Amino acid sequence: MSEFCEEMVTELLSREKRNLIKNPHGAEQFEGWEITKNGGSQWRVEELPGDCGKEFPDETVQSYFATSFELCLKKQVLDLRAEGYSEELLDTMQPKIMVQDWYAGRSDCGCIYQLCVSLLNESQETVQEFKPDPVSLEPENSDCSWSQVTHTFEGYGPGVRFVSFEHGGQDSKYWDGWFGVRVTNSSLEVQP
Repeated sequence: MSEFCEEMVTELLSREKRNLIKNPHGAEQFEGWEITKNGGSQWRVEELPGDCGKEFPDETVQSYFATSFELCLKKQVLDLRAEGYSEELLDTMQPKIMVQDWYAGRSDCGCIYQLCVSLLNESQETVQEFKPDPVSLEPENSDCSWSQVTHTFEGYGPGVRFVSFEHGGQDSKYWDGWFGVRVTNSSLEVQP
């Protein structure tokens, strides 16, 4: 292995595995998040398990973000260089970028969940994107337990400098209040 590659591996391994998403479950309300759609009664933070909800699998998570009767979306754009990952490391090693999100519905109302995670270049243009089809949750077909979605970006090529993480949804009955999808414990990690 060349000295340059060894330096890159050392740099990557020296980074502590950490979640780059700020305020992943609303402990600081919406600090760190940009609200991109705030429909209906707008976003709000609620304590677990919430009305007609289930406990979260990790008892250290105490709250979640609740959506309303029109589309609610929020996002974070993460600057990988500001987080300590050099351009050389990102371009040469192209470390895995792992994304995780959790969502749940209520036992009294259907809802829709959506997620879009994009790797962006210097100009914040999309290099690669993970955008699964929206998920419809109906109480008759689901026990409303928390579900996890994960994705790993690999071999994305040189030039990635930012990651955009956007998620949210709404309820499917247009009820006033916060009957839409719930999201919490989002994470984004750069791994060797």
